[in-house]
Amino acid sequence: QVQLVESGGGSVQAGGSLRLSCAASGYIYSTYCMGWFRQAPGKEREAVATIYTRSGSTYYADSVKGRFTISQDNAKNTLYLQMNSLKPEDTAMYYCAAAQPTPGVCSSGVGFGYWGQGTQVTVSS
Repeated sequence: QVQLVESGGGSVQAGGSLRLSCAASGYIYSTYCMGWFRQAPGKEREAVATIYTRSGSTYYADSVKGRFTISQDNAKNTLYLQMNSLKPEDTAMYYCAAAQPTPGVCSSGVGFGYWGQGTQVTVSS
């Protein structure tokens, strides 16, 4: 059974930083595509960043490029999202997700079947 547990969310002022972590268990971490998604109240869930865990190839939403960095520690089966220069519009529930490495899943952000419970990020102006 796949388990994904996020941590690291919180409240920060605009311009600040946070690092989210996602501890993964129940499967072979290195065979999956992993990603961070977010959903703000009244908005659809969107892909923030994804990484193909075997190759390390990364993909970012245009809104976070240059500010957020997705990374992994395969030895610890842990996924990270370093968020810098945070803006109020980054406020959302952030979710860790995993998918089978089917073609296009990492680049498109579509097809993730395993989800964590989410961690709240609130950025005040």
